Amino acid sequence: MSNDSALFEDDFDMEFEDDFDSALATVLDDEPEDIEQPEAVNLDAPMKELDDFDPDTDLADDAPMMVSDHDEGGYRAIPAIAAMAFCESPKTVSLIEAVANDRRMQQANVQTQMGGLEAAIAYLVENPTPNLLILESSAANTSMIAQIDELASHCDEGVQVMVIGNTNDIGLYRQLMARGVSEYLVPPIAPVQIVRSISQLFSDPDAPFVGKSISVIGAKGGVGASTIAHNLAWALSESAEVNTALIDLDLSFGTTALDFNHENQQTVADALLAPERVDDAVVSKLLSKVTDRLSLFTAPATVSQIMDIPTESYSTIIDTVRRVMPYVVLDIPHAWSEWTYQTLLSSDEVILICQPDLASLRNGKNMIDELKAQRPNDAPPRLVVNMMGVPKRPEIPTKDFAAAIEVEPSIVLPFDPQLFGTASNNGQMISETDSSATPSVAIDQLASQISGREIVSQSKSLLQKLLGK
Repeated sequence: MSNDSALFEDDFDMEFEDDFDSALATVLDDEPEDIEQPEAVNLDAPMKELDDFDPDTDLADDAPMMVSDHDEGGYRAIPAIAAMAFCESPKTVSLIEAVANDRRMQQANVQTQMGGLEAAIAYLVENPTPNLLILESSAANTSMIAQIDELASHCDEGVQVMVIGNTNDIGLYRQLMARGVSEYLVPPIAPVQIVRSISQLFSDPDAPFVGKSISVIGAKGGVGASTIAHNLAWALSESAEVNTALIDLDLSFGTTALDFNHENQQTVADALLAPERVDDAVVSKLLSKVTDRLSLFTAPATVSQIMDIPTESYSTIIDTVRRVMPYVVLDIPHAWSEWTYQTLLSSDEVILICQPDLASLRNGKNMIDELKAQRPNDAPPRLVVNMMGVPKRPEIPTKDFAAAIEVEPSIVLPFDPQLFGTASNNGQMISETDSSATPSVAIDQLASQISGREIVSQSKSLLQKLLGK
């Protein structure tokens, strides 16, 4: 804004058989393959267009304050910025406090002060300019513009300014933008909307794209979380037709390579053991393409090595993959460790897989309650009830299960050992085996919910029908 334009255990001391240097050299020496560029994701800041608002409605006083949103696209962490919010109402103070406590704002320093634009002007006369100013004003248009002009005379170059007003006036919006205001928001405003706007204002201009991370984890072992994660990644790429990466984070027992019948010399462990050497170009080569839209980061699936990998390595590799792929599905093993916990907290979507039994209900309720408490501005985890209707097994009815866990299931998958067993033995996904089966349709539906895309029906070719594929 300017005057001119208005857990960790001690590291194990052992030799690893996998040599990352040689693996990396192999990748870099290979001729680059044609890699499909990720589809552009619309990350335009919310609330930019004011045409749809009714200027006769007093939204500031009557509208409820929303606490979550389901916008498409990934979120990146906010860098270590200093932000000052000058508010006029306690309601806005609560909104900013919710923003400051958001998981993506952990590195930022956010302070609030009452007084609106007048207090902001007085503050900047005596103090350095922060990286971000959030200003609430209920003043008339001409008065607000005059105060913004006065504020500009005390601001340093490069400061980002967000204004919260109660006038749905496109003319006012354009005047504010002409004076260097970064964003103009009108209530009702969800905390996550402000977080997203801040993320865009302080994104890396050299790497503005960030994909959507989707963590899939089971409430207990053996509930089919990996199978659903793999089939979801397939549905996103082949049915919803979005570029997708699947990362198998079960380093010792991961089954991605088996389920897709796709072995790869380089695994996710190679990247996790030396994350500082894996940039966007390297990770694009380490990812193994299964189809034009689906790429895999398989696990080594070996028990001969014990890998004690820091949490930071996981987040670094996941963030790197998100910079090159619009959707990233994380197959997370059933374990409760520091890296698992932090990965779930930082994910854009969390999908919890349960069976209709008491252990799943207890564990699932604990996990959902914890994630809700730590991610108050995010949508709650999605619930998938798997293997419903096992013969002669006592089960908790879906309605009772949902009432107890306090989340409605996104999908309920019936027990179908013939379908899943055939697909597993053939190294296929279930929609390849039978795209019209109930579980196939349900997982396509889940992919549609996550991506916001209509599902494209998959028809078999004549050759596939003759071969029984």
